[in-house]
Amino acid sequence: MAVSVSTFGDHDGKRVDLFRLSSDDGVSVDIISYGVAVRDWRVPVAGGERSVVLGFEQFEAYPAHSPHFGSLAGRVANRIKHASFELDGVTHRLAANLDQMQLHGGAEGLGRQVWNGQADSANNAVRFTHFSPDGAMGYPGNVNFAATYSLIGKRLRLELRATTDRATPISLVQHQYFNLGTSDHVLDHRIEVPSSAYTELGSDLAPTGAILPSAGTIYDLRQGRTMRDQNGAPLDYDIGMVLDTGRRHADPIATVLSPDGDLTLKLWSDRPGLQVYNGVWTDVPVPGLNGRRYGKHSGFCLEDQSPADAVHNPHFPNIIHTPDRPYSHWCEFEIA
Repeated sequence: MAVSVSTFGDHDGKRVDLFRLSSDDGVSVDIISYGVAVRDWRVPVAGGERSVVLGFEQFEAYPAHSPHFGSLAGRVANRIKHASFELDGVTHRLAANLDQMQLHGGAEGLGRQVWNGQADSANNAVRFTHFSPDGAMGYPGNVNFAATYSLIGKRLRLELRATTDRATPISLVQHQYFNLGTSDHVLDHRIEVPSSAYTELGSDLAPTGAILPSAGTIYDLRQGRTMRDQNGAPLDYDIGMVLDTGRRHADPIATVLSPDGDLTLKLWSDRPGLQVYNGVWTDVPVPGLNGRRYGKHSGFCLEDQSPADAVHNPHFPNIIHTPDRPYSHWCEFEIA
């Protein structure tokens, strides 16, 4: 096991560091302090190793072109309708960055900030911290965020914490874009999610508030399926799955098999929901890792999170955190 640190670039006058975690099982993960983004993730396969995430070779491409490749999104992940919410009788106006909505915390959300990183060689980990001041992107409260990535064997674990001095919504998400195969698309990956319901979306792709059964729809992933219909045509996924209540945290919330059968990804999490996204809107004009081009369906995301737009849907899990109710969240990936 080892942790190394190097300079990757600079942003707004701050140095951007790259931390490389390596395990005795031949896995290595690069994480940069800009947005706590997982830049690269390499795992052993027969005859060598394979990079399994989407990212960039040079830092400059991240602020210019990244659709949250590998980053932490927040303060509140996913969409907030009307870019506003009411809390304790006060209406808070947020910085809109997607039509009249806010997406992933706004144009200068957590995934576009330089965090402070500290290597923890004893635990083969790196701990990132960031202070978000009251009013950032329209959110109330001073919030101290902490994110720790640790690599043990083939498992990468993320632990998230946040404390605030006043009531405020917090709902973070890791935003890895995976491609476990060797093709330029992910449509033939086989994905399984133990969820019998999903959040219905309106025309603006924000939840309507209705929770619908997934049986008989393309969102029924309980038995596993590829991202194609019965005729082989591509299917678009950008949907919030509601994880079944009563599940054991020891059971994965998603399992994905690569098209060649060489790699299987498993994800564990304590979150109540999972956004499944297969790069519907991805169109990156510059090359990515190893010169690859990233277009539609070039990667898939498994975003463990609370359901989107919870601030407008009181029957969704509560994302309001207070000094007496700090935020905590963990997830763990294994690719083998």
